[in-house]
This record gives sequence, structure tokens and C-alpha cells, in this order.
Amino acid sequence: MTRNFLLVLIVIISISCTKNKKKPEVKKPNIIYIMSDDHTTQGFGIYGSRLASLNPTPTLDKIANEGIIFDNCFVNNAICTPSRAAILTGQHSQANGVLDLEGVLKPKNQYLPIEMKKMGYQTAIVGKWHLHDQPNFDYYNVFTHHGGQGSYFDPWLTETGMHYAQANEKEYEGKQYKGYSSDIVTDITLDWLDKKRDPNKPFILFHQFKAPHDNFEFAPRYKDYLEDVYIPEPASLYYNGNNGSIATRGENDSLIREIGSSVSRRNSIRHMGEVMWSDTYMKNSNPDFDPKTKSMALLDDRQYTHETYQEYLKRYLRCVKGVDDNVARLVQYLKENDLYDNTIIVYTGDQGFMLGEHDYIDKRWMYEEALRMPFFVRYPEKIKPGTRTNAIINNTDFAPTLIEMAGGTPPEQMQGHSFKHILETGQEPEGWQQSTYYRYWMHMAHKHANPAHFGIRTKEYKLIFFYGKYWVDTKDPNATWNKNSWGNKFEMDTPVAWEFYDLTKDPKEMNNAYNDPQYKDIIANLKEQLIAKRKELNEEDGDKFPHIQKVINEHWND
Repeated sequence: MTRNFLLVLIVIISISCTKNKKKPEVKKPNIIYIMSDDHTTQGFGIYGSRLASLNPTPTLDKIANEGIIFDNCFVNNAICTPSRAAILTGQHSQANGVLDLEGVLKPKNQYLPIEMKKMGYQTAIVGKWHLHDQPNFDYYNVFTHHGGQGSYFDPWLTETGMHYAQANEKEYEGKQYKGYSSDIVTDITLDWLDKKRDPNKPFILFHQFKAPHDNFEFAPRYKDYLEDVYIPEPASLYYNGNNGSIATRGENDSLIREIGSSVSRRNSIRHMGEVMWSDTYMKNSNPDFDPKTKSMALLDDRQYTHETYQEYLKRYLRCVKGVDDNVARLVQYLKENDLYDNTIIVYTGDQGFMLGEHDYIDKRWMYEEALRMPFFVRYPEKIKPGTRTNAIINNTDFAPTLIEMAGGTPPEQMQGHSFKHILETGQEPEGWQQSTYYRYWMHMAHKHANPAHFGIRTKEYKLIFFYGKYWVDTKDPNATWNKNSWGNKFEMDTPVAWEFYDLTKDPKEMNNAYNDPQYKDIIANLKEQLIAKRKELNEEDGDKFPHIQKVINEHWND
């Protein structure tokens, strides 16, 4: 009996100890979010573009192949400031209020770093910020000159502890760093990782390059990279087929010299040749380079376009080379300090970029090369290497996903959706979004002169509505746009038109099939989806912008 009593007592004590034993705390993953400016999918090996054979991104390709690659990641507004605001808020432009380059994202609305702090994360951002107000991060060291764009060489940055202000403000405090911007951003990041972070806490670090943003100033050490290599050219650089509409070309091509900055001499406001071959610009990256100004003027149009494209792409890819090499430095540090495999590594650009397709440069367009973002994630603990998906995501989805990967719950005000399930399984969950919404608010802005437009993109089709109007600030009805910043040469409305592309048959978007009868029902359905999407995202114009809504109503059934 005594023996039985002792056995019972041992069992009771054992159960009691088990109940009181604390579960081991799950270690939160570190997160490094790397973003380059205007690094488009054509400028990688992994996306299989015409440039892939040049092997422009060996380091980035390796990271991508060790994780998951997204083939259908899209920006919601292809311009720097609105895209960055969408990433931090998980909201589209009209919801977060950042419609154009003048948009300001207040610290209280920087939801992603706020939520990460609540979960015990250290937050840091280094490099390009471009959202005007002070970053709501525990640590920041960001470009503040040139409207927040920063300079390629000897840039000025403002660090935590300094008074935050833009460079043109009297209260500005900053420090000038000597050297090349991509190197400097990486130097500062490595210094933070090594000396400033708390090793006992998880961190989320935003490592954001200026490169390869226009004007494509590369480090002098890359001046011979690709020098004697032929850069493959897009066929649409010389022949644009039935791409576009009266909205982008005008009646009988009457506006092709005004709309859409070009590689060739086509655009009278801005073409890449006038920039590429200027004495000042040429000497910034290579003091020994002969600008060829006189000889270029003697070339016929096709040869001029060819020479300009070759120089344009070599400069762009030299900037990309600087990014890839600096990511290699970051990877080496992570490996040497036992951080590589327990850190979620995200890489993306802030939007896509036109590299001569349709004879366009810059971004802004809803055409594929500007709309599509590179996006891949490496995290061996949860993501199977060699995974690839065609699931549709956009940049408003980044914040909720990172929050969920860190073990949190996205706040209700975020419009984006977490794709954590896709990261971990490679499969779309039931009911996953089958389309993405896009809107470019700025109209005929800067010298790039792109008409305002919105649209919807599914896996098979794209429908775009060019409404060709300035947006009006409802707080100041007379301020239709910020003239000093936007730099408009033409204060004009542009023709209204629809464009439709069947991406299964026409992936290069060479045939606007909007008026093709065989697509009548498909287009009608896309318009219904577009109405629903605009309502869901609070992107309707209605009372906010009645002059735009009037155009929409008048031309919806054209």
C-alpha cells in the first residue's frame, strides 16, 4: 500500500512539474529588407530577360534560387515616394494620402515599423528614404539632399540623434560621407549590425540603395565592365507596332514627340541621348570618357538610338553591378556572424523600369516593364529553396506579410494581404487575389510626360484607362499640381482612351486589342472587376475629384 502511495505521489509531482514548466520561447526571425531604386526585372538573371545572358546579378540570383521567386509582383503606383509609402502602410495611394512625389508620410502612419516595435523588434533604415517626414525607426541614417533622393557620390545623410530636416531647410543637420553611395549605404548597415544593434533582440533592417536610379552614375571601378559587350536590344525600341492609343500617341501620332521620354530622338522634351552625351554627365562617372557630342549629332536616327541605348544600358548595369557586389558584402557579414540562415532576406525594387521597351525610359507606365517588381525571399527555416510562384502580389502586401512572418497580426487599416502561406508552401491559398490594381496620379509631370491612368492586371489580361487629367488638391482647388516639383512643360489635358492587352498571346504588349470584337465580353468583365476593385480600395474619385469622375463617366463605355 505504501509502495502504491509513493507511485501515485510521483505521478502527481511529475504532472505538476510538467504543467508549471514554461514552454520554450519561439525565437523571432531577423528580417533584412533590401530595396534598390528602379531595379527592374529585366536587370536580373533569374527573370530570363534579354539581359539574363549578361549575368548582371550573380549574388542576387543565388539568394533568389535559395528561396522563393515571385513572377507576378506588381507596384500599385510606379513612382518612388508613393511606392515606398504603400510598402510601409500596406495601403494604396488614396488611402495613405501619398499620391505623388510631394506626398508626406507622417511618423504616426508608418505602420510597418510601428507594428514591428510592438513585437519587440529593433527597427533600422539606411539609405534612401524619400518620404519627407522623419522615419519612425529606432535607428535611421538616410539621404536628405536632392529632395531625399541623395547623390551618387559623396552623399549627405541624416542620422538618428541629429535634427531631422530636408537639406534646403535652415534646421538641417547631416553628415557628408566620402565615396560612392552604394558602398556607403552598405558600410553604414554593416556598422549598425556590428556595433549598434542589440544582439539579444530580433531586428528588421531596411537596407535601401539609391542605385540604379537615373542618372545612372556608377563607381569608377566599373568603367570597363561591359565596355566591349553588345547589349541585346528590344525590338520595340525601333518598331512599336500597335502598342498604345491616342492617349499615349495622339491622333495620327500627333503627340509622340511630347508624351513618354525616349531613348531615341523621338521625344522633344527629354530623350536619353541629350543626357547621355552631355559633357558634365559623362565626366561624373568617368573623367576620361570622350562625350562624342559632335560625332553623335552626325548619326542617322537608327544609329543614334543604337549608340544611345548601348551607353544607357551599360551605365544602368554598372550601377546594378555595384548593388550586387554590395549585397555580396552584406551576405558575407551575415555568414561570418551566424545570421545568414536565421534571417529572412527580402529583395525588391521600388518599382520596375523601362529599358528602351516601346522606346520609353523611366517608370510611371502601367506597361509591364514598369509595373512588374522583382521580388524574392530567402529563409531556409520556412521557405523551400528553388520555389517559384505566379501568384499575384503587390507592394501593399509586403507589410502585412512581414508582420505575420514575425508572429504578429496586421492592423485593420492595411489594405494589403499577407502571402505568408505562399512563402511557406509555394501555393496560393483558397480565395487568393487574382488581380492587382494600379494608378498613376501624376499627369504629364517632369520631362517624362506620362498621362494619368489607372487599370487592372490579371494573370492573363491588362486593361488600362488613360483619363488624361491633373488631380486637384481638395484643400486647395487652385493647386492642380505642384508646378515647381513636377516641372511640367505642357499644362494640358491629354486624350482619353482605353488599352487592352492579351498577355497570353502578346506578352510584349505590342497590340492594343481594345477594339477587337473577340475580346468584348472579357473587357466587359474586366471593367466590372475594375469598378469593384476601386470601390473596395476606396479609389473612387466621386466627390473628391469630380473633374476626373466626369471623364470616367463620359468615357467608361467608349
